[in-house]
Formats: sequence, structure tokens, C-alpha cells
Amino acid sequence: MARAGLTTERVVRAGAELADEAGFDAVTLSALARRFGVKVASLYSHLKNSQELRTRIALLALEEMADRAAAALAGRSGRDALAALGDVYRDYAHQHPGRYAAAQLRLDPETAAASAGVRHAELARAVLRGYDLAEPDRTHAVRLLGSVFNGYVGLELGGGFAHSAPDTQQTWTRILDSLDALLRHWPAAGEEERSP
Repeated sequence: MARAGLTTERVVRAGAELADEAGFDAVTLSALARRFGVKVASLYSHLKNSQELRTRIALLALEEMADRAAAALAGRSGRDALAALGDVYRDYAHQHPGRYAAAQLRLDPETAAASAGVRHAELARAVLRGYDLAEPDRTHAVRLLGSVFNGYVGLELGGGFAHSAPDTQQTWTRILDSLDALLRHWPAAGEEERSP
């Protein structure tokens, strides 16, 4: 029988908080049981195992970031929209490092297709409507944005830029300026893409 007051949502949110405090790798049902002062067995009425917990935290993080991104993009286009999207990811990662790490969890295809990850791709495509890109370049650009945003944030969170000048905010602004310039002047397809 489930302990009074525990719900699946409460357990998942506590897992997300633990991820932010101790790191996503520290999230297990055992760790949460200790946090709630219950036996691990009492959590099995809410979740099958630690993997389901980790997946649900990933889904929560994807949803939270998509909601923030949608709000930030409202009424913006071009570089303003690009910066707003990038800032959402960067700010979320600094505020919720464990959840941000959870959002990188590889999901099975069915779970991924039903997740807010789909909204992330749609939001990136919405930003790219401010640039003159047709397919397959639009898809290439979506992947570029994800790579740059996640790569920079990962290095920054890992302390990769902590011991050198200039300030990381200055670099971030230059990266956004460079992405904007690249998207406005997207290079023509290479010879290998033009060939049948």
C-alpha cells in the first residue's frame, strides 16, 4: 500500500530536486526512499524502478523547458528569437543542472515521440522561420542550434571556461551573434548534397 501523501508526481518532483542538488546520476529509488523516510518497497507502487524515475524526470525537464521556450519566443523573430531560445536553455541549465542533464537522457522512440522533445524541435523551427532556409538546411540548422546550445552549456556547467577571460556571458553573446550571421548567410549545399 502507498504511504499517505506520496503520489507519483510528488516522487518525480522530489527526484528532480535531488537531481539538481546532487546530480542526475545520484537519482535512485533508494536515495528517494531515504529522503522521504520510507522503505524502497513503498515507492514501487508509484514507479517500477529507478529507470522509470529517471525517464519521468527527463520528461518533466523537457516539458518545463518547452513551456519556458514557448513563452520566451512569443512575439519575437530573427536574432531576438534565437537569443531567447538559447537563453532559455542556458538559464534552465544553471537553475536546474540535474534536470537539464536529465533532459539529455536517451528515450525510447515511443516515449520520445510522445514527449515535449517534439515541441523543442518545433520551437527551433519557429525560430528558423526568421531565416531563409529550406529543407534539408532547416533540419541541419535545428541540429546546429541544439549542438551549439547544449555543447556550450555543458562545457560552461562543467567549469570548462571558469579560469579564463573574457567572461562567459560575453562569449555567449558573440556565439548568438555568430549563429545569427551564419543563419542569415547560410552556405550553399556542398557538392555531395547536390549529387543524386
